Amino acid sequence: MSPRSASVNEELRRRSRERLLQATVELVDERGYEATTLGDIADRAGSARGLVSYYFPGKRQLLQSAVHRLMHRTLEAALLREPRTDDGRELMARAIDAILGLAADHPRLMRTHMAGILQADGFVQCPEQQRLAALLRETLERYGSRDVDGEYPLLRALLMGAVFAALLPGVPMARGRLRAELFQRYGLDWELGAPPGGLPPGGAPVRIPDQSSKRP
Repeated sequence: MSPRSASVNEELRRRSRERLLQATVELVDERGYEATTLGDIADRAGSARGLVSYYFPGKRQLLQSAVHRLMHRTLEAALLREPRTDDGRELMARAIDAILGLAADHPRLMRTHMAGILQADGFVQCPEQQRLAALLRETLERYGSRDVDGEYPLLRALLMGAVFAALLPGVPMARGRLRAELFQRYGLDWELGAPPGGLPPGGAPVRIPDQSSKRP
């Protein structure tokens, strides 16, 4: 039997890594971080235990990469869903709704992720985090930002802050209120994106004039 080509080996490694990331999301969502072991993750992924250590230096780094993968895949699906659009304001609304939706759909997972990135190591600079950053930067470009380098850290911080506020134990903020605040910040009509239903906080939907000429 002839040896596998380099491209085949690379594809096999990519698939193996993807299975580990997916298994991590599933198990931490189901059981929590402390109750999930690296052996559990390897078993769910159908991989050898040693492969986890080959791809990731530890469980915390694996979790961050797994959640960033979930985030960029969710965000990409929202941006590309039908009807497809080049409207930057619609794309910004979809991006906000996608991230807020993750806090609602995966509270345990996202709460664990937020706790991890507040530790000393901060963000893990992995391909998944870089892909998420690229999508958010591209969204800002389509939205019309003239200073993407300056606006990207602010958008990231606002989205992280909204997720944190939505998940704060005991005193979580309502998704509608957080959405309204973010939409106000970016001059977006409530009807854009994927409205959660009902009216925005405070009454009837507010239509905000096009502020493209005032965007930074």
